[in-house]
Amino acid sequence: MLLALTLVTPDYDTLQEALPMALEAVAMAGRPVEDTDILGEGAADILVQGTDPTILRAHAESHLGHMKVDVCAQIAEGRKKRLLIADMDSTIIGCECLDELADFAGLKAEIAAITERAMRGELEFEPALRERVARLKGLGLDALQRTYDERVRLNPGARTLVRTMAAHGARSVLVSGGFEFFTSRVAAAAGFAAQRANRLIDDGAALTGQVGEPILGRAAKLQALNEEAQAAGLGLHQTLAIGDGANDLAMIEAAGLGVAYRAKPIVASQADAKVDHTDLRALLYFQGYGQDEFVTD
Repeated sequence: MLLALTLVTPDYDTLQEALPMALEAVAMAGRPVEDTDILGEGAADILVQGTDPTILRAHAESHLGHMKVDVCAQIAEGRKKRLLIADMDSTIIGCECLDELADFAGLKAEIAAITERAMRGELEFEPALRERVARLKGLGLDALQRTYDERVRLNPGARTLVRTMAAHGARSVLVSGGFEFFTSRVAAAAGFAAQRANRLIDDGAALTGQVGEPILGRAAKLQALNEEAQAAGLGLHQTLAIGDGANDLAMIEAAGLGVAYRAKPIVASQADAKVDHTDLRALLYFQGYGQDEFVTD
């Protein structure tokens, strides 16, 4: 069986340092190297004969642990996925929208503390969301647009990731425990085909402190993955999921390739791969795309 060990680094020099170390790790694992392919300025594939990607990844990460290298090991065949399910907050965008919205109510510190605990898996997501939203009762609706305009930015590589996969026939769906007000705008900005999220309830002028039921949390994200795959006639091995928090873990574990992006420890420890040092274009390299295939306009 042919395995692909992918290295993604911030720059060419780091790759040149990392590549021989990774080859040494492969040799120590007793795996014959079939080929080495430079995918981009800071990325490369090492194609290896083997049977267990987990062992291959562990050997590589052990050798490269002190370096800024994101590593993925998987079966080479079929690694270009047909469906991407992506979390929004702190994954596709660089903030937590609810925390930023709370800033306009003077409550950012206390709301962010609850968010952090929920994302670490220390609190159940649904009651934690209800509690945070309840504290925003009476906040004027103009704060939603101000939050989007002033605080929400796509993370580097987000638009390239989504548009490149779309150009090669893949469907991308934004699935968030956040809110439709933000996901609808972020999905349009990044090029997602669809979005799913929770709904903030208002009285026409201000937030009521309530969120629409049922709440989209961990189970609903997994459900979205399954429903989107089934609708497209895909097996889960043809899917890719990415997120950072505990409510993303079920979909990350179920997807053919589950990736943790700058993730909480509970997620990083269970994902097939991590992106800690580079940007979201790493997911394209993990799938075997070369930099010359990226859609960047």
